[in-house]
Order: sequence, then C-alpha cells, then structure tokens
Amino acid sequence: MSGKAPPDLIPTLQLGIVLPTLNEHDNIVTLVERLHNALGPDGWEAIFVDDDSSDGTADLVRHLARRDPRIRIIQRIGRTGLASAAIEGMCATAAPYVAVMDADHQHDPELLLGMLEEVRLGQSDISVASRFMEGSSADGLQTTGRESASNLANRIARRITGAELTDPMSGYFLLATDRVRALAPKLSGIGFKILFDILAVSSPALQVKEFPLRFAERRSGESKLDRAVAFAFLAGLYDRSFGRIIPTRFAMFGTVGAAGVVVHMAALAMLHLAAGRSFVLATAMATLTAMTFNFWLNNWLTYRDQRLRGTAALLRGWIGFCATCSVGALANIGAASLLEARGVYWLLAALVGIVIGAVWNFAISSKFVWGRY
Repeated sequence: MSGKAPPDLIPTLQLGIVLPTLNEHDNIVTLVERLHNALGPDGWEAIFVDDDSSDGTADLVRHLARRDPRIRIIQRIGRTGLASAAIEGMCATAAPYVAVMDADHQHDPELLLGMLEEVRLGQSDISVASRFMEGSSADGLQTTGRESASNLANRIARRITGAELTDPMSGYFLLATDRVRALAPKLSGIGFKILFDILAVSSPALQVKEFPLRFAERRSGESKLDRAVAFAFLAGLYDRSFGRIIPTRFAMFGTVGAAGVVVHMAALAMLHLAAGRSFVLATAMATLTAMTFNFWLNNWLTYRDQRLRGTAALLRGWIGFCATCSVGALANIGAASLLEARGVYWLLAALVGIVIGAVWNFAISSKFVWGRY
C-alpha cells in the first residue's frame, strides 16, 4: 500500500476564514481552539493576515502552521489597513466559501456553520452577523459613544448600499469566494469596513441573511479602533463616490491643509495683534505652528495606516514635513508671482500657486515622511 488516502476520503476544503491581525499574539491559540470546536477537525482553513505586528503574532501563527495544515499566515510588510488585509486574505484561499471575522474573540465562531449553510444552499448571497438585530447584543462596543457612532454609520451605509440590513458595517460575514474575486478589482481597500464596500459595488444588489451576534468584549489586548475611525469611515464614503476623480488621500491632505490655514491665521492674530509681536516674527511663528498642526493631523488621520510612532520617528517626520512644506511654499509663491506678472488675474494666479504647492507637499511628504524610500 502506498499509504495515501483515496481521493474520496480526503476531506474537502469548504471554508476559508480570514482573520486580519495587528498585535493579537495572546488571542491566537485560543481562537484556533474555538474554530476547531465550532467547525470540526477538517474542511476549513484559517488565514491570518498580519500587518507586521510588533508582538510576534506572525511568528506564533507560523509556529502553529508547522503542526496544523489548516493554519496559514500572510505577513504584510509596508502594507497596512483592515479592508485591504481582508481583500488579500479572501483572494488567497482556495476554499469555495470565505468568511471574514475579527481575531480578538468579539466574533463568535459558532455562527459560521449556519452562515455557511445559508450561502451554500443558495438561500442568500451573503451571510452577515449583526450586532443590532433582535436577539443580538452589542455589549462589546466599549462606550455608549462608540455604539452611537456605529448606529449612525449604519444608517449612512444603508442609504448608500440600498441594503436593508440592521448592521451593514459588520466586520463578520461570509460569501462565495468566486464572488469576492469578481468584485475585488472594484473594491477600494480604504477604511476598515470591507462589507460596506462589497455591498456598495455589487450589481445587482446582494441577497443578505443576517444572524444575531452577541458582540463580546476583547479577551486580550486593546482595540485598534480610535477616534480616527469616524474620519476613516468618511474617507471610505468619499472614495466610493469621488475617489476616481480626486484621490482620497489627497482630498484628506487638502482638508487638513485648509484646517491649517485657520490655525495659521488664528496664531498670527494672537501673536501680532494680541501679543504685539512684529508681523515678520508673528508670521514665522504662525507658519511653524500651522506646519506642526498639519503634521500632527495628517499623521493621525490622512496617514492613519502608516502612522509614525515613537519620539524619534515623530521628530524625524516633523522635520521632514516642515522642510517639504517650506519648499512647497516657495513653489506656491514662485508660480503665483510668475502668472500674475504675465497678466493672469491675481485670484486665479494665487489658486494655481496653492494647488502646485499642495501637490508638491502631498507627493513628497507621502514618499519621504510617511512612505518608504
């Protein structure tokens, strides 16, 4: 005997579970155990998509994968973001059905078999675990404010997608893998709610079945969602509507720049009018204040997925950003002055200079402050 099992006795892979991770080391082992208990010994695989965690998450998954062929790891270097991680993981499985869920134990694996059966039998196109339908619980949302924000986001998402769901912003869903691969080129990968993007680009609209989810508290670690996620959600809405006209990140960068103008004028008024500083000194200090504000807000919002952390990284980034903006300011002034001298109306010349300076600042700071050399 060859020792090989006959083909009809080899368990067939049916379901891939995609689990985006960032510093989830302490949750991995117990999560794999819960998946085994819920799904049985075979017919599934867990694909952990790790954004280069600093706590050894990827190494731990690799260690488990050496002994368990159901476990896989995609370690991303220089690429971050929950939505893009989910897309990569869903396209990486050979299973005919794929689910996306969190790795922090807030999503109950016991729902997976029921969700799979619903889609496999053709009763719906996508199964969604809802935190807000009857029989569910959103206790794992850590604050009343976060629950209210989630409810608001759901109302907006329902209007855009046309899907009558109680929780279109859920991070726990299941559908056929070939459907995901067909939709992947249309997905933006921006933000943190991939289900919303899938529902928005699908035509005709997907038939959805919701399952009540008791949204639990995290077992270990801290939530990766901070107050910037509301802005990230708005960025996702913008990208879905206008992202092909003006790149989303550039629009965010420009919005921060506009806020910086307000900060600049306020600082100038305080220093020159209130404190009696000379106009030249007040202007220099206001400019530095606005640059610092823009750097902080861009780091927190525009480049949230590439955020600089630590004193040394922040200091280097701030210096680089100020240097970049200084050159951009010179380009702005030079272009506007040249156009005005050649007879272009002063307001139009000024606007052209602003656009040139903004594009320079965005391109160079994206590459050398938050990007990779």
